[in-house]
Amino acid sequence: MRAFIAIDISESFRGVLERVEASLKYAGADVKWADPASIHLTLKFLGEINDEKCADVKSALDAIAGSVRPFEMTLKALGAFPEMRHPRVIWVGLDRGASEATALAGLVESALSELGFAKEERPFSPHLTIGRVRSPLNRDKLIDKISSVSAGFQPSDAGSYKVSSIILFQSTLTPKGSIYSKLHEAQFTQ
Repeated sequence: MRAFIAIDISESFRGVLERVEASLKYAGADVKWADPASIHLTLKFLGEINDEKCADVKSALDAIAGSVRPFEMTLKALGAFPEMRHPRVIWVGLDRGASEATALAGLVESALSELGFAKEERPFSPHLTIGRVRSPLNRDKLIDKISSVSAGFQPSDAGSYKVSSIILFQSTLTPKGSIYSKLHEAQFTQ
């Protein structure tokens, strides 16, 4: 099974992300927009794992969750990777909770490297991916639209979200896009 570890987000976050996507779509760019219902904060992509490895990951997540306190998360800004002038991934970043999410990703990375998973070479950047640019079609219009939407972006509209667990998701690829299902949720206990 194809799997990843993530933090879920609130419905109010999803509503704000949906409005941002709707505004950016007016650029007419060739972007694969994320379904707001399935947006999450990915901590680590695992790739294909078997049932035995899945059980090991669940145990590792439970151990991590036992040492982590719940924390508040808020949205911050609109951005793009690798940079705004050449967007390939369009995202919304975190304000409050960014350092806690980064620390949590570090714990996940460390625990899973002990299980044989390769360590991520890029530094962790806490963000919610809302779109992936597929071609240069209308890229300049998209860049202008990102700038204008960013200037009027009101992340406070989403409020805050209390993160109290980490989730192991299965990702099933379909012609209509990925379908995510929860395999395990490790609740923070402190």
